[in-house]
Amino acid sequence: MRIDLSRRALLALAASLPAAQARAENGPDFRHALAMHGEPALPADFQRLPYADLHARRGGRIVLGQQGAFDSMNPFILRGQAPPYIQGLIVQSLMTRSLNESFTLYAQVAEAVAVPDDRSSVAFRIDPRAKFSDGSPVTTDDVLFSWALLRDKGRIQRTPYSKVTRAEAIDARTVRFELSAAAGDRELPLVLGLMPVLSKTATNRDAFDQTSFSAPLGSGPYLLADVQPGTSYTLKKNPNYWGVDLPSNRGLLNFEEIRVDFYRDSNSLFEAFKAGLIDLRIETDPARWSTGYDVPAVRDGRIVRETLPVGIPKSMSGFVMNSRQGVLADARVREGLTMLLDGEWINRNLYFGLYQRTQSYFEGSELSCHGVAASAREREWLAKFPGAVRDDILEKGWSAPASDGSGRDRTIARAALDLFAAAGFHQTPDGLRAQDGRALSFEILVSNRQHERLALTYGQMLQRVGVDARARMTDDVQYWKRVLNFQFDVTPYTFSANALPGNEQFNRWGKANAARPGSLNIAGVASDAADFMIARLLAARGADEYRDAVRALDRVLLSGFYITPLFYTKDQWVARAATVKRPANTPLFGLTPEMMWREEAT
Repeated sequence: MRIDLSRRALLALAASLPAAQARAENGPDFRHALAMHGEPALPADFQRLPYADLHARRGGRIVLGQQGAFDSMNPFILRGQAPPYIQGLIVQSLMTRSLNESFTLYAQVAEAVAVPDDRSSVAFRIDPRAKFSDGSPVTTDDVLFSWALLRDKGRIQRTPYSKVTRAEAIDARTVRFELSAAAGDRELPLVLGLMPVLSKTATNRDAFDQTSFSAPLGSGPYLLADVQPGTSYTLKKNPNYWGVDLPSNRGLLNFEEIRVDFYRDSNSLFEAFKAGLIDLRIETDPARWSTGYDVPAVRDGRIVRETLPVGIPKSMSGFVMNSRQGVLADARVREGLTMLLDGEWINRNLYFGLYQRTQSYFEGSELSCHGVAASAREREWLAKFPGAVRDDILEKGWSAPASDGSGRDRTIARAALDLFAAAGFHQTPDGLRAQDGRALSFEILVSNRQHERLALTYGQMLQRVGVDARARMTDDVQYWKRVLNFQFDVTPYTFSANALPGNEQFNRWGKANAARPGSLNIAGVASDAADFMIARLLAARGADEYRDAVRALDRVLLSGFYITPLFYTKDQWVARAATVKRPANTPLFGLTPEMMWREEAT
């Protein structure tokens, strides 16, 4: 898959500069959509998103399954673990993302958007029909309140929203944000477009960051109908939803009721699906996909299995190492631990050979540096940070060591032991120890049986050379409290992929977030080089410059060995009740419940 930043789009952008200057003199030029690069794929008069089915039946119920638990219904704050679907179905954003384009936003609460070519500001014009679920209108005060609240107390919005230098209502329906020129962030108008809009009058600012089983008041198509703390919740269609006829909604949001049930472990979740208690399952376990679906419901057609293509870069999944302190603070130790994961053995024995080994933070796209020498521009940037990227990774990216598949590859073991020795850990009768007696020892934190099995397997591989790695199981709520407060050594984690990496990279790898609890910089990356490359990819004006910035970031992260990469699948594995239908055209990002429907009422 290649990111679609065509030469034609770039030429069109250059040709638009004189017109943009004229528009700046006459006021903002409002449009129906905003793309990160180039032009939106859909015209102003589009009738539906490409993956929406206008003939989809409305009504009925879908039951979804989720592993783990939840202790809050507010997904926007640091405290607590909130369930999915609150944002988007209860609380809407100013604009909504098309799942068939790399990063393009279309009208939702805001009916139009205006951005100058230099992206020094962004203005949103609120749809006059927009209403919260209590019937009150969405106003400019609500938008400004949401921005300030999430800037100060939001989980992931703090860093990007702080780049706004001024926010104001320029008329009764229009909000304008002036953006920091120093930030050089061309993605920021789109990040603001995805701002959740909360009601100023219905939101207690002082108590906003406290956990609650009441959902925030939003303007979305669903209402929270029932909550069973930690175990299930139910959403029901808002009969007075204002946006039912928006082009970005047509053919979507078809279920009258959405219920989400939570299960403590993966086995009970799967058993519930086979028993017909759950309607949709996105499978992630290749062993289960290969052998677990030989059941009567599949054989007689009550359950449909499908393999669907996904067109975005693959997620980075691996054992994340907390580099803040202890034995894992040394990159040589982290590299040695990475070498000792025998991917060939694990893929063959645990996953039926259906996986491929991840070798880049942006696997599956032209943004990956795997097998590619650094460009002249990358080298110029990286020269500012001597030692940030290893010479071999500069020349060809990183490749996972290819083992003999025995789980006991001696050549790789010797190379790893050399790295441990360079870090001060030598083999003794009691395992690998430093001169002061410290053992090369750590805990692998997991929250489900699938990860526990993987952690135990990895731990056994490490123990063969004297590394003391122990798996520690905890419940889902405690797991997230520990991970988001950086109270762990190693944990398996998946950083979801984005078609166009952007501001979320600061949250994952930015130096300022390494010490901020609640951020996703759980590895503790504190690299000036990484920060610089993220800033460059946000400021990039052309496809080549953007690609080089992401590849350079890839090289920096790979050189730090913060993650022992695991595996990925090329496609999406979907199992669904036969009465739950999907559109014929699945989007770039894959299938989601919002685009499905039930054939008959339940």
